[in-house]
Amino acid sequence: MLNDHQSEAARQGFDVDVDGLRFAVDLLAASRGAGRRPSDGSLKALPFPDLLPEDGIGERAALGALAGPILSDAARLGDPGFLAHMDPPTPWVSWAAAMWGARLNQNLLHPDTSPAARPLERLVVDWLSPFFGMDGGHLVPGSSVANLTALWVARDLRGVREVVCSEMAHLSIRKAAKILGLDFRTVPADELHRMDTAALGDISRSAVVVTAGTVAAGALDPLAGVAGARWLHVDAAWGGPLRLSASHSHLLDGVETADSVSVSAHKWLFQPKESAMILFRDSAAAHEAVSFGGGYLSVPNVGVLGSHGSSALPLVATLLTWGRRGVAQRIDHCMSMAQELTERIAAEPGLELHSRHQTGVVLWRPRGADSRAIRDRLRRSFVSLSEVRGTLWLRSVAANPMASPNDVVDDVLEAIG
Repeated sequence: MLNDHQSEAARQGFDVDVDGLRFAVDLLAASRGAGRRPSDGSLKALPFPDLLPEDGIGERAALGALAGPILSDAARLGDPGFLAHMDPPTPWVSWAAAMWGARLNQNLLHPDTSPAARPLERLVVDWLSPFFGMDGGHLVPGSSVANLTALWVARDLRGVREVVCSEMAHLSIRKAAKILGLDFRTVPADELHRMDTAALGDISRSAVVVTAGTVAAGALDPLAGVAGARWLHVDAAWGGPLRLSASHSHLLDGVETADSVSVSAHKWLFQPKESAMILFRDSAAAHEAVSFGGGYLSVPNVGVLGSHGSSALPLVATLLTWGRRGVAQRIDHCMSMAQELTERIAAEPGLELHSRHQTGVVLWRPRGADSRAIRDRLRRSFVSLSEVRGTLWLRSVAANPMASPNDVVDDVLEAIG
C-alpha cells in the first residue's frame, strides 16, 4: 500500500508546467550550433553515465544537461549554409502542435483513445488526396512504410507476383518486395536517372513502381511510359508536394492514373519526422485488403501500424496556417533556389554541373578536385554527397527555404582555393 508521500511523488511531472515549458523554449532559443557538420554520433560526446541513474535529477536539470549535446550540436537544417539533404526545417506552429500531441498521447488504434485524432487524420487525407487523383488513404511514419503498404495491397488485392522499378529507386522498394515474398527486378535508368520504360518487358503480373523524385538526383520517372502493369505505384516521397504548386504541378501529370501514391510530409511539407501518407485510387478496397480485427477493437485496424500517435496534428496546424498557397509559395521558392544554384554553378569555370535539376536536387562537383575533401573543408555551409555510376558528386537539395545558394557556392570555391 502506497503512503501519501509515495502517492504524491508518483503523480509529479504530469501536470502542465508553464514555467518549465518556457525554460525549455528559452534553451531552444538560446542554442547556437555550427549549422554545418553533424557530430560523429559517438556516445562518448554525451555527458551522461553509462548506466541508468538510480535517481533522477529533475526536469530542468535534465533539460539543461541535454541542451548542449542535442540543441547545440544538432545539424541546423534552417541555417543559410545548409543545402544538403531532403530534410527541411519545420515551422514553429508544427512544434506547438507536436507538443500538444505528446501531451495528449492519443492512440489511433482505437476510437476511444482518439475521438478527435482519428477524424483529424481523415480530414488531412481528404484535403491532400485529390491533388493526386486518389480518393483516400492513411498516414504512416514514412514512405518506406507507405511503399510497403502499397505493395502489400497490390499483392493481396491484385495478385501481383513481382515488383519492378528503376535501378535508381529507393531501397525501401527492394525491402518491401523481400518482406512480402515478391520477385524483384530493376530496369536501367538514363543519364538523367529516369527509368527506361522500354526495358520494362512483361509487367502483366507486376507492380511497377515509378519514382517522382529519386534520392540521388531528384529525377522523375516518365509516368506516360508505363502501361499494362497489374498495379502502378508512384513513390512521390520527395516530389509529391509539387502537386500543390500551380507552377510545378504539371511535373507530376499522370500521377492520377496510379493505383497508389506515397508522399512524405516530412520532406516538402516541412513536417517533423515520421509524417507521411499512403494514398489509393480506391481506398475502400485497398483498406479492406489490409484490415484486421481483434476482440479488443471496435473498428478494424488498417495497414502496417497498430498503436500510433496523431502525426496529423502538426500537419493540419501547418496547412491551416499556410493554406495551399502558402505551401506552394515555399516549394516554389525552393525550386527557384535550385535554379539559382544551377545557374551559378554553370557560370563558374572551376565547377561542373551534373545536369539541370528536375525537382530541386542539384548534383555538382569541383573540377579536378576530390569532392569529399572539398566538402570536409567547408567552413560555413554543408552539402551532402552522392555517388553516381562510380563518380562522387556534391549534392544540394533545396529543402531549406532559408538557404543561400550563393553563400554555399562561395564556400566551396574558397575550399578549392
